Amino acid sequence: MAEPIQVELEPQPLERYRELLGVDFGPLEQLADGARGRLDGRVVWNVNSTARGGGVAEMLRAYLPYVLDDGVDTRWVVLQEEPSFFRLTKRLHNNFHGDPGDGGPLGPDEKQFYVDSLADSGRQLAETVSPEDVVILHDPQTAGLVPAIRGRGATVIWRCHIGVDESNEFTERAERFLADEASQAHACVFSRPSYIWECLPDGLSHIIPPGIDAFTPKNSEIDDVTRDAVLGAIGLVAGKPDRAPTFTRPDGSLGEVLSSGVVVQDSTLPPEVPLVVQVSRWDKLKDHGGLLALFAADLKDQTAHLALVGPDSAGVDDDPEGAAVYKDVLEQFRNLPAEARSRVHLVSLPMDDLDENAFMVNAIQRRADVIVQKSLAEGFGLTVSEGMWKARPMVASRIGGIQDQIDDGVSGLLIDDPRDLPAFAAAIDSLLDDTGRAATIGQEAKLKVKSGLLSVQRLALHYRLIDLLISPRPTSGQ
Repeated sequence: MAEPIQVELEPQPLERYRELLGVDFGPLEQLADGARGRLDGRVVWNVNSTARGGGVAEMLRAYLPYVLDDGVDTRWVVLQEEPSFFRLTKRLHNNFHGDPGDGGPLGPDEKQFYVDSLADSGRQLAETVSPEDVVILHDPQTAGLVPAIRGRGATVIWRCHIGVDESNEFTERAERFLADEASQAHACVFSRPSYIWECLPDGLSHIIPPGIDAFTPKNSEIDDVTRDAVLGAIGLVAGKPDRAPTFTRPDGSLGEVLSSGVVVQDSTLPPEVPLVVQVSRWDKLKDHGGLLALFAADLKDQTAHLALVGPDSAGVDDDPEGAAVYKDVLEQFRNLPAEARSRVHLVSLPMDDLDENAFMVNAIQRRADVIVQKSLAEGFGLTVSEGMWKARPMVASRIGGIQDQIDDGVSGLLIDDPRDLPAFAAAIDSLLDDTGRAATIGQEAKLKVKSGLLSVQRLALHYRLIDLLISPRPTSGQ
């Protein structure tokens, strides 16, 4: 087991949100100013299992730079465990979504393996942090670190980003598997109330949803010329640009789109045709297969194209199933009727340069006429907020945190049953048929994100929870 590695971060000015948030910026600024004094002499650590790909890494990149700008010493550490450990935690991940995953057990042997696998990381982290520090551990991969960090005397928050609205046998066994460790944290954080475990002690659980950063390469504004040049560089549309498209990195330096994607398609995307896009990991719970099926059999608009966009499956460290899922999607694509297949594009984006990857996603989302998130289970779904921020109409499953982002019929369309392919297709068709309605929904979507789905707005909730945990408690008799 390699030593956990620290991700380098650069502060980003909270001030950039002043104009965007208007009168709502003042209270946020005051809270940030106060955090500098309250956390002086402490380090706020975040620990997760990957720096690339997935919602947790996206979330940390979206708000930790602003914590640094506040003057708070914050650091991000990534576990370096064996592939067998991540195979087990992927089983846990699927179980927390109510899915059997690989069907393997979560018994005493698996629990001992889980504990033993994290022993070295726990010892190393405990030797690194101080008793005055705050350590935020993210998702099932890190819950086993709670006892070691708490034993050091530090304040420990365990954050679970995944869950389902209605528990079943799989979620319950996953909760039991980690209950002892999670119960030892000073606080447990969930994305929505229905995700809270009944087995946890009263008063331990808190709600903090994630959010997006409006100023990253993934969410910054792009003009149409640059957008199209990026699509050409990726290989989604015909014609490579004469010069590499440029973008601004978070540190203010200039980046270039120098890489291409791995694009599987019968022909490139024509200009002007309607485009439906889903951006997600190659994960069976994102139901790429369902989208391919409805696109071939249920969608009435026979001019529309579909782009399924995900990371290069080799570039996501904690997801051992990604390559297998992509292989299944590729096989289904090849078995589509020729006419439908000619309008489908499978896009895998490189992960070597995360800013470049983010800018590529941005360009594809801004080319979309409709963005979908046809998940069968979803913890929160940051890709929904990302699509909404681009003022694109969303069609998404009414599950998990997706329904906390979209007001059905106002800022997007929600489908009650994620497996109802005709219903999904009808919703997509309705937006492609009525571009005026689609534009109105898209504008409402952007306003919804601005009203409370941004990372700096969620940051206020983190500060309040930390304040609660580190504030001196009255002694008996006071």
